Amino acid sequence: MRIAVLDDWSGVAEQTADWSSLGAEVTFFTEPLTDPVGQLQPYDVVCLMRERTPFGAELIGALPNLRLIVTTGPRNLSIDTAAARARGIEVCGTRSRKTTTSELTLALLLALSRRIIPEAKSLANGGWQGLPGRDLAGLRLGLVGLGNIGQQMAALGQVLGMQIAAWSPNLTEDRCPEGIARAASLRDLAAQSDVLSVHMVLSDRTAGLIGAEAFDALPEGAIFLNTSRAGLIDREALFAAMRAKATLQAGIDVFETEPLPAGDPWMHAKSEFGDRLLLTPHLGYVTQETWRLFYRDTVEAIAAFQAGTPIRLL
Repeated sequence: MRIAVLDDWSGVAEQTADWSSLGAEVTFFTEPLTDPVGQLQPYDVVCLMRERTPFGAELIGALPNLRLIVTTGPRNLSIDTAAARARGIEVCGTRSRKTTTSELTLALLLALSRRIIPEAKSLANGGWQGLPGRDLAGLRLGLVGLGNIGQQMAALGQVLGMQIAAWSPNLTEDRCPEGIARAASLRDLAAQSDVLSVHMVLSDRTAGLIGAEAFDALPEGAIFLNTSRAGLIDREALFAAMRAKATLQAGIDVFETEPLPAGDPWMHAKSEFGDRLLLTPHLGYVTQETWRLFYRDTVEAIAAFQAGTPIRLL
């Protein structure tokens, strides 16, 4: 059996799980594929990291040796599972940890509100304190989406003394936990939020959900956060709002193209807006404990497939 482990951009997959227990030839790809069909032709098993490498019907059909796809996480929308099933290829997932993205979102919020990045730069350059940061206590946190991560953010915000409101297309009054107000519309949520944070699943229905209407409604000094999916927001509308409002800040962890190309519009925006725009390289689920869970579950899934009893089928 030949196994390809894709998307190992941090170069830690080999040390994180016992791949030798599989008795197979394992290759770790630490860079994005340049020729997916040519590079993956020899492999029986392909292991994916979440939604980094698209695995559509055309690619699946071009890999004659492929028998198993394992993705980290319990789902991966970039895999054409129907095409895999049609060819008799099993698709398995792993478990996932639940708090990593909300922790990263809070870190972005704290970095922006307390001016951690510009103050650290100033200190490194021989300076001292600059403009004062902003307390989170008493601020209004607006959550677009109130699923698992949205509810975690609500709990974190409440601990910090923030006022919480939420909105999503399916959110009703009776589904709002105690202490969380339901906004009548996305625009209303934005208008009453000092911090607007997105926690939605990307779908045909939610693509481009946060656009000019919401961004224009944000008050001066607001912070916008997206640690969900890039496709949920209208990027150009965000840039326009940041040009119109000199105190609007944004923390972004997800991008239309990943890894982020050097000439990408986000990089131009970073040059334009400076420390008001904090960009991180999709760190929401990138933690040591998550990697251990992901890769150990991946090895477990391959072993189960070898034994003829595949697990966590998607």
